[in-house]
Amino acid sequence: MNNTIYLRRANKLIIGQQEGEKQLPKAYLATALKNMEALGYTFSDELMRAVRSLSKEQFETLYMQLVADLRIMVGAHVEYKPMYSGFPMQVMQEDEADLYLNAIVHYLTLVYPDREPVERLPFIEKKDLKVIRLGNQEEFQTLIRQLIEAKGSISPTDKEDIDTVLEQADPDEVDAILPSEIPFKENVGFVVAALLKHEKAGIERIGPYFKTATDVLRLAVAWSDGDVSLAAATAFRKFKRRERRLLLGLLEQCGQITEDMLRYKDRWIRLGEILHPSEYKLRYSRCEEAFDILRNDKPFSTFNGSVELAFQYQNIWSLMDLLSQRPGEFARRLDHLLRSTEEQEYVLLAFAEVLENISTPVLLQVKHHFARRNEPQDMRVFFPKGNVAKAFAIRNELQVIDETTCREVVLLCEQALVQRFADLPSLGKTYIDPQLHNYLVPFSQRSASKALHTIVRGSRVPMGEGDTIRFFNWWKEGKVNSQDTGRVDIDLSAVMYDENWNYVEHISYTNLRSAMYQAVHSGDIVSAPKGACEFIDLHIPSIVNYGGRYVVASLLSFTSHPYCDLPECFVGWMMRKKPGSGEIFEPSTVANKIDITADTQIAIPVILDLVDRTVIWTDLALTRHPDYYNNVEGNEKGMVLMGKAMTGLRKPDLYDLFMLHAKARGELVDTLDQADTVYSVGQGVTPFDMEQIMAEYLV
Repeated sequence: MNNTIYLRRANKLIIGQQEGEKQLPKAYLATALKNMEALGYTFSDELMRAVRSLSKEQFETLYMQLVADLRIMVGAHVEYKPMYSGFPMQVMQEDEADLYLNAIVHYLTLVYPDREPVERLPFIEKKDLKVIRLGNQEEFQTLIRQLIEAKGSISPTDKEDIDTVLEQADPDEVDAILPSEIPFKENVGFVVAALLKHEKAGIERIGPYFKTATDVLRLAVAWSDGDVSLAAATAFRKFKRRERRLLLGLLEQCGQITEDMLRYKDRWIRLGEILHPSEYKLRYSRCEEAFDILRNDKPFSTFNGSVELAFQYQNIWSLMDLLSQRPGEFARRLDHLLRSTEEQEYVLLAFAEVLENISTPVLLQVKHHFARRNEPQDMRVFFPKGNVAKAFAIRNELQVIDETTCREVVLLCEQALVQRFADLPSLGKTYIDPQLHNYLVPFSQRSASKALHTIVRGSRVPMGEGDTIRFFNWWKEGKVNSQDTGRVDIDLSAVMYDENWNYVEHISYTNLRSAMYQAVHSGDIVSAPKGACEFIDLHIPSIVNYGGRYVVASLLSFTSHPYCDLPECFVGWMMRKKPGSGEIFEPSTVANKIDITADTQIAIPVILDLVDRTVIWTDLALTRHPDYYNNVEGNEKGMVLMGKAMTGLRKPDLYDLFMLHAKARGELVDTLDQADTVYSVGQGVTPFDMEQIMAEYLV
């Protein structure tokens, strides 16, 4: 299982090399590598040498698991049987009346159109193979520790990987994996809950991780399989007596528990009904006192209440005194504070005094915000806390702040960050790829979907070679948690817009082929007892030549099933030079594959910018429009809103982050071959090394 995780996360394998004269025959290895080419992968030289030390039986076990994992990663573990087996030419050449009648027959009988088998030309396109390298146990443990040490939220997939590794780890391995500190509080709750669930740690090991009452609340939530972000309420499970004592003991050691508990008053009251703190009032007297205040609505002055009162009466001096006590809150309120007074120079002086106590992620975001604070921007985009990948966009109505003040904030933040990074080990000669401007800093991956290559929302990825992009999706109906889904109809759609986001065309089950462009749909399938798939081909030059620029790819649950309630559902895309050659689904051409598991009925995995030839990673979800059928036409306004928001997203990027590190502890060079440390898309530290970036570069 560890190799499955290691392969997916780092394209590496751990090989238990054997000593002795016997070696795996070359023919075995050559055959295996030839078979893997069809999936788009091969071995590095070092991995080949390590594999040849295995016996035939050991290699067979390794190979079978490896191929199974690779098939799942690229989506080749299922059968693809589109409605029109001769896609795309068959759909493009079919009479319009026949397309309509075939659809009606399928809707009534679930039978596919009866067609002669299509002979397809061999697939001859050459693709760069992804190289699987040799890893080791220490590197793998470091990777998992970096996930735990992340300075921002991690994804459900990250949590599953951590849980799996901790469950299988020996006591010595647990000690090697666990860091001395877990900076991001949501991760404290989840990791400790996993340790307790698998009986891997006692109170002496986990106690130092807990600093606030909310840390303890997150543990209770995680222990109850709830949302540790606390965006949604959790039904607490019934804790055993020893578990209640552990939670109360952790709470008792935290500072200022009453004020912290008031932030989530109702949840603490519900948790208190299960913990019964009055039974232990002599042992945990502070807990008993705090619960008494919550339950009986006794008066208690809070920090946030004082801040809101000071803002209400525009008492700037009190605000500065209050916010200086909590530097992180000062940074988050800085824009509001500067807009509320003419004494901006005093606000900046107070802010400068607390800079060293503000976290790196917050400083980076404040720096970037004020660097572009007064640029014209129609909308402001917010990603709400929680597990569903949604975004909200509102009109930008912020009043302008003096440009000199904005530059001063940027300078203060940059100086603080450079000074902080200077304490880290030297980077030596450092090369930073300008393409990293297109990749955003991973502050929050809470709702990120599992994917072949996961990156940060709003990042832009080059499309690669080929003039045709082929989207695909696959889904299956059946039983989930002993409940039958019934018939499930998932629709793949693509909507084209011009450079000003004016609608120009769409491809969906309502329009299988474009009258304007070379764009075609493989046919609408409305049931998937054994799995079903749909494809869309878009010929990029034909769309651009007629004024198209943006394409919003979307997945719509016509039967209103939330994706989280399906046995399996995923979407992806391939780049093809000759879309008529080879099989409709060629694993080696898969650019990315994304599992769709959100609790929504509409997913927008990516947006294409055909002029720039980039894929904008969105990984978003929309809620169902109340006045329309759940199809592409009914959600056009929501798609335009999200499209404009995501293509205009302004967030700190990796180039700027690594440049700050280089200024602090490196020497910039112009070429790769001069560098001791490399930051690029394909070598050294890459945008896909998110666990390393979140653990080591956001310190």
